[in-house]
Amino acid sequence: MIKVVFQDLGHIDYKQAWDYQEKLFDQIIAIKRQNRREETNLETQSYLLFCEHPHVYTLGKSGDEKNLLVNEEYLKSRGATFHKINRGGDITYHGPGQIVGYPILDLENFFTDIHKYLRFLEEAVILTLADYGIESGRSDGETGVWLESGTENARKICALGVRSSRWVTMHGFAFNVNPDLDYFGNIIPCGIVDKSVTSMEQELGKKVDIQEVRDKLKVHLATIFEMTLL
Repeated sequence: MIKVVFQDLGHIDYKQAWDYQEKLFDQIIAIKRQNRREETNLETQSYLLFCEHPHVYTLGKSGDEKNLLVNEEYLKSRGATFHKINRGGDITYHGPGQIVGYPILDLENFFTDIHKYLRFLEEAVILTLADYGIESGRSDGETGVWLESGTENARKICALGVRSSRWVTMHGFAFNVNPDLDYFGNIIPCGIVDKSVTSMEQELGKKVDIQEVRDKLKVHLATIFEMTLL
């Protein structure tokens, strides 16, 4: 079992969390470079970060800024910010009531397959939703976790967007537990125009204990990735 440090950062500013991710990411990359340069075998430490953000929109490096449907003045009036970032994917929203997960993993300690990595993240969310009686799955050609995919009622409940270099990952997933879904109306989520967004609260018709969901999700992630969370 791979030992991974788990940290719950709580309610944290997006840029502050991004800077912290970059710090951990750079530390792992530096060790891997040293190992190659000096032919050493120093161990790298992987991390799993959970947090919630204030209202924020983030645009991936391949995204289209036109998918943000409002201007900066309107964002300020709603207490929201906007960041262009270095993950894959298009535009998404983060806010209170979401579980945002940032695995900073050295995949060379697990497996070297980004597609498998994304599917494992999705599977942990799918299993967590099943614990609450919510049936979910994947949508062909689209990352994330969906309800009723392949139908006219398809809706996304978890978005994914990651970056990797030298098999080290950062960024991750945003899982809608109890967020204010009105904020998704200001964007074309992930650039997908014909599908909606949902949450556990909307599907179950009641607020959900987000700490309980975090705990279940942690267990599923640890089991799927065969890691021990410290």
